[in-house]
Amino acid sequence: MRANMRLERVLRPKSIAAIGGLQAARVVEQCRLMGFEGDIWPVHPTKTEVHGLPAFRSVADLPSAPDAAFIGVNRNLCIEVIRELRKMGCGGGVCFAAGFLEADEAGAQLHAELIEAAGDMPILGPNCYGYINYADGALLWPDQQGGKRLRAGQSGVAIIAQSSNIAINFTMQKRGLPLSYVFTVGNQALVGISELALNLLEDPRVTTIGIYIEGFDSVAAFEELGRKARELNKPVVVFNVGKSDQAKTSAMSHTASLIGSHAISSAFLRRNGFGQADSIPVFLEALKLLHLHGPLPGYRVSSMSCSGGEASIIADSAIKRKVCFPDLDEAQKASVQKPLGPLVAVANPLDYHTYCWGDREVMEAAYTAMTAIDFDLNYLILDFPHATRCDDREWHIAVDAFKAALQKNGAKGAFVAGMSENIREEYIEDYAELGIVSFYGIDEALHATEIAADIGTAWQREPPTPVLPTAQLGGAGTTLDEAEAKRRLAGFAVPVPSGARVDSIESARQTASRLGFPLVMKALGIAHKTEHNAVRLGLATAGEVEQAAIELFELSDQLYLEAMKPALAELIVGVMRDPRFGLALTIGSGGILVELLRDSATLLIPASADEIEKAVKSLKSAPLLNGYRGRPAADIAATVQAIVAIQEFAIAHSDSLLELDVNPLLIGAQGEGVFAADALIVIQEQENV
Repeated sequence: MRANMRLERVLRPKSIAAIGGLQAARVVEQCRLMGFEGDIWPVHPTKTEVHGLPAFRSVADLPSAPDAAFIGVNRNLCIEVIRELRKMGCGGGVCFAAGFLEADEAGAQLHAELIEAAGDMPILGPNCYGYINYADGALLWPDQQGGKRLRAGQSGVAIIAQSSNIAINFTMQKRGLPLSYVFTVGNQALVGISELALNLLEDPRVTTIGIYIEGFDSVAAFEELGRKARELNKPVVVFNVGKSDQAKTSAMSHTASLIGSHAISSAFLRRNGFGQADSIPVFLEALKLLHLHGPLPGYRVSSMSCSGGEASIIADSAIKRKVCFPDLDEAQKASVQKPLGPLVAVANPLDYHTYCWGDREVMEAAYTAMTAIDFDLNYLILDFPHATRCDDREWHIAVDAFKAALQKNGAKGAFVAGMSENIREEYIEDYAELGIVSFYGIDEALHATEIAADIGTAWQREPPTPVLPTAQLGGAGTTLDEAEAKRRLAGFAVPVPSGARVDSIESARQTASRLGFPLVMKALGIAHKTEHNAVRLGLATAGEVEQAAIELFELSDQLYLEAMKPALAELIVGVMRDPRFGLALTIGSGGILVELLRDSATLLIPASADEIEKAVKSLKSAPLLNGYRGRPAADIAATVQAIVAIQEFAIAHSDSLLELDVNPLLIGAQGEGVFAADALIVIQEQENV
């Protein structure tokens, strides 16, 4: 990707050249169907006209340099076409042809030639469908599409997708989501996702950006995108695919075998204030919400319906989500109760029963009382009757009452249809004009709301620092034994129990006498000691130490003897090196629980002490740290301090560290501190440390 390319002409063209056969003809067709008001110049060596427009025999015959060109010729010919367009001053183009870097050695060579031919002229692709500009009616798009042009003064959502087929599907949505642009990027030879997104944020006709991504083109540019999105109050939602991680199978540390690249990329997106969707419906529903209401300040939601079943379903669906339905206090209950009468049990979610159905005055009063409470978003669950066999006039009474209530309180509202077929697309568009978003599905509504609140709460924090840049390292590196790993960590104030190497029965006796009891003995040079029965715990006498040494010397000629520390809980703290995002810090339940429960949180380095504390408290095992069932509370402050120290070690060795595990980090009661009970470091020795 080339930085600082000028994209204005190619993305918002006043003249378009469509070069080639069938695909180029479709570009002409789609531009005419959308009502593009600029010049359209078909280019074909034998045709005299294309869809009623005169055709030019060659690029050289064009009346002037086009702002944008669709290049629909084979991979070999397109190089010469791009070179010719550049010489004549074309604003940029779309390279439709496949068979470049993704194909074979010849394709890799053509990829380099394409970049050379384009020079400073921006090209989308190769292997790319192009784009649709719904604001100006400009389509460099060789296929059908289902969107419609924006009206004058209307704004919409821009979507960028690495998959052209997925992009086509996005245009076919019937969810009432207004689109301003849809882009595909193909191989991103010259123009990448982040550059496009940064450009689109500047367009006043774009409110929100959605990115379907299979790989990041530039970490630094995505960090800039996150900063700019916050600055312009234009949120970005990312659908990041690719959760399988073959590289995990060869990892030495527990951390590297558990988290994988998807967890790291998710941590990067979260750190930079991007919303994250994990399905196409949620992706589109989140964009729809953000387009209309923007990021939400929090997760507090109200729900109203005339059915106890719907109230129960949405309450159950919110379990284990950050979105919540706060209880009403007595004064709030009384205000809602007043119009509904004594037979309604007022709660949140609210089942207001069918007593008032069709009574505009009562419904508006109840909706007004509920939306007057300081919720971040207010739901009205409303499934409309069958469009062709039923009459929905009474449902519009509810719509009008809800609209009036929201306007009276300056509140944000959403209709939620339990089934997508139970609300018409034209209704969704009409309600958006009223300032009300309409969701397809209860789960989708909750997830989309959570994404909008994730962005809103992230923007309330201080902007993040850039991730720590790290060089890529080759080779397997050196695995330090536990004794050496602990020695190095202790140099960075990571607390470790008193201990020493022993290489004989006699040295074991002497070390035990010096350290005191109880003790732990381990065989050194073994990565996963528990699996190899290489640990002896709770040694309380000299005889037990001697017997343990005899057994463990069968596994290794170097043993480690250390003081055994009591603990209320255990954590695993690890660092691994990602080739794109640098060093990642993972905190999880200690021992085997992290694997059994998949209980971990990942942060990118550098992480603040506050972020680390939040990650610790987010774990499923966190109740154990808070004093579960009368047990004393754990020393959280010392835990955070120790993890910060581990991070400092990683930062100091960022040019050589491959993997690091402290597992377990033993956590004592408040005031008793923490200790690194085991440690593994894989490092490429490039300096004396």
